[in-house]
Amino acid sequence: MSYISAGFLLLIIITAIIYYVLPRNCQWIVLLAASIVFYATYGIRYMGYILFTIITTYIFTVKMGSCDSKTVRKRILVACLLCNFGLLFLMKYLNFTIININAISHIFGEGLNLNRISLVMPLGMSFYTFQTMSYAIDVYYRKYEPEKNIFKLALFVSFFPQLLQGPIGRFDRLHQQLIAGHSFDITNVEHGAQRILWGFAKKLILADRAGIVATALLTNLDTYRGAYMIAGMLFYSVYIYCDFAGGMDLVIGTAEIFGIKLDENFRQPYFSMSVGEFWRRWHISLGTWMKDYVFYPFSISKPMARFSKFAKKKFGKQTGRVLPVCLANLLIFFIVGVWHGASWKYILYGFYNGIIIAVSNLLKPLYGKGLAKCHINPDSWYWRGFKMLRTFILVNIGWLCDACTSASQVFKALGNIFVDFRVRDVFSGSLLKMGLNMRDYHVLLVALIVLIIVSILKEKNVNIREWIDKRPLVIRWAIYIALVFVTAPFGFVGATTEFMYAQF
Repeated sequence: MSYISAGFLLLIIITAIIYYVLPRNCQWIVLLAASIVFYATYGIRYMGYILFTIITTYIFTVKMGSCDSKTVRKRILVACLLCNFGLLFLMKYLNFTIININAISHIFGEGLNLNRISLVMPLGMSFYTFQTMSYAIDVYYRKYEPEKNIFKLALFVSFFPQLLQGPIGRFDRLHQQLIAGHSFDITNVEHGAQRILWGFAKKLILADRAGIVATALLTNLDTYRGAYMIAGMLFYSVYIYCDFAGGMDLVIGTAEIFGIKLDENFRQPYFSMSVGEFWRRWHISLGTWMKDYVFYPFSISKPMARFSKFAKKKFGKQTGRVLPVCLANLLIFFIVGVWHGASWKYILYGFYNGIIIAVSNLLKPLYGKGLAKCHINPDSWYWRGFKMLRTFILVNIGWLCDACTSASQVFKALGNIFVDFRVRDVFSGSLLKMGLNMRDYHVLLVALIVLIIVSILKEKNVNIREWIDKRPLVIRWAIYIALVFVTAPFGFVGATTEFMYAQF
């Protein structure tokens, strides 16, 4: 059942009606039933994988909760992590590993010819595995007691709005909301409808149009070069943001109808002034997961403490303090790259971001001295604008790793930017052959201007939802209806695809 379907909207409506009719202590059962129905529509055979995660996590966490020995609890946690991350590795990375083992073995001789295994990865597996393992780790650290009701734990793992593309929830912020029950509140329904409609507008009006052009340009590198590459990167930046952020709006809005507040996953990322800041604004739930469960444990580990001590003696206090942080960032972004997919292009993507952030941290003292020597005010509008543009360019280069089909194609696309570069090419009418007509480009431009204005207002802490709430009921619903009637005729329905992050 696609998020972009009448079936999904019908599921929301039916679930909401039953949810608010039943007593509050039974409402969580309705959400669990809806989650099972939703996931089962993608294939009953996939249910075994998520059931495995639920059952193993339940057994291991309950065992950890009743055990006083830290050593034994650690062994139980390791077993839980191995079971679940092991299953994720098997489904997502085994064939990639086999391919590379075969390739490496051929370098040193006759080589191996291991056969790949026919596996179809369940949708959303990376999301629900990371969410569930954060719960197991928190139970190990006694952050809270384990859930003793396996069905309530199952709801936390499989809550249907966020199941396929996040945000990656935390047990202490989400679980109690799911099982507590909520009284009907028209404000929640209104706010939920707002987010859902806004998400559909981003996806159908902007993302699906921009994606058509981006795909045409960035997957035909023998045909398009120079300014076409720049155009393709710009269209892709619109596509990936509006698709993913639009999906988050739909997810958060759906949960809000039931009175459940999910964590925000985006905060105007293209206004960032460094790549590090970009990752604090983009896919926030993944970034905070990596910070809490990888960065901090790795940074304060005994090997890193010894390395930091050595680096301070060898390179000075400042560099010695920053180097362990740089290594932690490289590790995080390697994992982020691998999380996105079993391909060298995603590993390249991870190291690309990690290296930029590591180098920025190492050179940070020099930046201040350079600005002072050049008499540049770091708070001036032109310097902030330069940093924002620089970050946008760096981020868009990184998007090539996602847009291109392989790592070799990424380097080819980069090289193509500097071949036959003629700006007039993209205004010659050739873009009209990419699957869009002039009307589509006009719609895309107007919608993009609206999105930028809304983003600027949000960046300035203008609460648009609060402004709408203060309007009379007739005006509020006129806005919602207008959004429907704008999205319906101007949505690029003919090329509608599932939200891209649902594949993870």
